[in-house]
This record gives sequence, structure tokens and C-alpha cells, in this order.
Amino acid sequence: MQNPWSVFTDGSALPNPGRMGLGAVLMAPDGAQHTLSQMPPGTGCNNEAELRALSLALQDLKARGATDVLACSDNSVLVDQLGRTGALPIARLAALFEEARMLLTSFERISLVWVPRHRNGEADALARAALGMAPKRDAKRAKGRRSARPQARQQPGGGSVEPGHVA
Repeated sequence: MQNPWSVFTDGSALPNPGRMGLGAVLMAPDGAQHTLSQMPPGTGCNNEAELRALSLALQDLKARGATDVLACSDNSVLVDQLGRTGALPIARLAALFEEARMLLTSFERISLVWVPRHRNGEADALARAALGMAPKRDAKRAKGRRSARPQARQQPGGGSVEPGHVA
């Protein structure tokens, strides 16, 4: 993928389950950065918040005309469910996973990768801010260390959505 949009997403639930906060950092191919921070209505668990954050970011990227996307999440459940063919579905989140899959297929090329939590500090801070919470101390340090372009590692056992294929 040449010059993709990069997006880091995170979701929080307080308590878990409880109110949800969504955060995303979108980086355009030209280096311009956009942020999203939102508290959706209702309550949900941390995995629901993570899925909603990814969907929010993908909808925003679609509206911006993105075609190539590198999506990064520190939630292994999300990456595993969306990135592997034959992953066992989580019944109560099935509709949200289906929405995310549909959004993933709307891009010409997309890669979904797992990143360690310390590489996702800015998205975490945005999700926490949506709930009126201060960033975690390690989130502040991670923000300063993260490069402008992600150096994401793939989750062991899979986690990449290949162009034209979504599990």
C-alpha cells in the first residue's frame, strides 16, 4: 500500500460495561492529522466501544475520500474477529462486527493490524476525554514517542485484512 491514510482507534467503557468513549487519530497521506472524540448514547462494554470507534473512524475516512487505509487497534478481540477467516463470532456484538466488515470492504485497500497499547496512547486519550477523564500517564508518554507514520506489528496468528478481502 502506497501512502495510505493511517488511523489509530480506541474505545473505553466506564465502568465496564458502562458509558462509552470513542477516540481516533486519522493521518492523511500528506501528514495532516485529524482527531475524533465522541461519547455515543447508551452504554456498552469495552469491546463495543472499540468497534464503535473503528466504525466512526472508517465512516470519517470514507467521507474524506480515502481509498487506502492502515487501521490500527490495540484491541486483540477486534483485530482477531475482523482479520481472520473463520473466527468464532461474538453473538452480542455480531451486528457491530457486520457494520465494521461492511465499512472495511468500502475501501480499495485496507490493512487492519494490532498495535501494543503503548503505541495507541493518543487514541486512548481521546476516548477517555470523551468520558471526561484525564489521559493515563503512559498515554502521555506514548503520544510523544509515536512517529507520524505507524510502525504497527501484526497480531500473532493473523490480523491483516488483505485488499478486497474481509473475513
